[in-house]
Amino acid sequence: MERMLSEQRREAEATSTEGLCHLGKSTLACALSRALHSRGRLTYILDGDNLRHGLNKNLSFSAEDRAENIRRIGEVARLFVDAGVICITSLISPYRRDRDACRALFPIGEFIEIFMDFPLEICEERDAKGLYKLARAGKIKCFTGIDDPYEPPESCEIVMQPRNGVCPPPKDMAEQVVAYLEEKGFLKA
Repeated sequence: MERMLSEQRREAEATSTEGLCHLGKSTLACALSRALHSRGRLTYILDGDNLRHGLNKNLSFSAEDRAENIRRIGEVARLFVDAGVICITSLISPYRRDRDACRALFPIGEFIEIFMDFPLEICEERDAKGLYKLARAGKIKCFTGIDDPYEPPESCEIVMQPRNGVCPPPKDMAEQVVAYLEEKGFLKA
């Protein structure tokens, strides 16, 4: 039984899609979940926006509360991984120290950081809600990328970047992640 649980856990990991607001992190998380489901893998998505309505509804966007938000999500992700479920998180997670603390919750190799490295201009173009305009006008405070920093990761496993100035299709990005997971032995038959 212990060996079976160990093998099940080896095929589970936490993948964390991170970057600025309106990059398609949630869309990538859904595409990745579908790609993994089609390969017979059990997944669960922890979306930062959704968690802010429940588990983390008592938190603000101060640096301290953002750290607590990421800590809680990391702890929940670890529980899923312990149960053998591939946990996909979709978060802004602006501070390096918080991401590093989250990574430390997992055995080496079980936390896959996916950085969506797209310029602010693309984010603003994709912003149907007008949040960037409101932040630039000073109506939203502590908005990551405008008046609050985003610290890019120094060593993440996967970097997504624009192709010819546009975001790649979510399915293509999901397949890039799946290829990485296969290469690293997470998706053994």
